[in-house]
Amino acid sequence: MKVYVVDNGGQWTHREWRVLKYLKVDTKIVPNTTPFEQLQDVDALVLSGGSPRVATDLGRMGRNGEYLDKATFPILGICAGVQFMCNHFGGATGPAKVPEFGKADLVVDDPDDLFQGLPRQFTVWESHNDEITILPSVFKVLAHSNNCPIEAVQHASRPIYGLQFHPEVENTEHGYEIFQNFLKVVERWQK
Repeated sequence: MKVYVVDNGGQWTHREWRVLKYLKVDTKIVPNTTPFEQLQDVDALVLSGGSPRVATDLGRMGRNGEYLDKATFPILGICAGVQFMCNHFGGATGPAKVPEFGKADLVVDDPDDLFQGLPRQFTVWESHNDEITILPSVFKVLAHSNNCPIEAVQHASRPIYGLQFHPEVENTEHGYEIFQNFLKVVERWQK
């Protein structure tokens, strides 16, 4: 299985790559300026978090929109990755009422694919000033926290998922399992 991490300038992009390596996935980090044609042989993409404020600095998110438009394989967006994803599909992002930095209690509203077999509540690690303020109509909410009503999303008809929190850091409980669940989606999609 080949899953590439698209580098959007996030502080933990290498950790996303490392988790995938640990899970025995063929992976590498690619710049977000990589043309889609160079990514067509992958089985999935992870759109990393990043330093750009998606609501005001979309240009720094490179070709993420092209990947979302052209991919026929699964995509997982993390932090800025999910914010961009929701903007791209007609939603909006903006300043969080309560920016989250550090631990938060995640409440799983819909276990669906990403949270299959996990507790309905556990600790995750946050690092965001902005959040999704308007959910696109093609997405459903999978989880929330006390301060952030949209912590995880899933596209209604495509294998596209997003997480506001960071599953790749050790402070997030069940982070590896979330990645494993995403890889199960990728396996199903390959068949």
